Amino acid sequence: MSPRHRRVHRVTYAPPADDTLTKMGDAEAFRAALVRTLGRDPYGYGSTPVRDDPDRREATVRGAIVLYYVSASVHTLTVVRLILSP
Repeated sequence: MSPRHRRVHRVTYAPPADDTLTKMGDAEAFRAALVRTLGRDPYGYGSTPVRDDPDRREATVRGAIVLYYVSASVHTLTVVRLILSP
């Protein structure tokens, strides 16, 4: 499938990541950036697999480290943890 026709993944947040997100001053801008980047290409955007599991990944978006799982079969990306820069 060409990148132009790639399906956007739905982005969900596990409770720990959602808690961190509520503390961000620019949470809506972060959410939008995540959809534009990892939502469109969860295996790209400079992400790397965690512990040799290609669906368990981490990437940096807007200065925050994002730990997430990809479910390609249902086109969902679940953010499990956000680590904000100091």
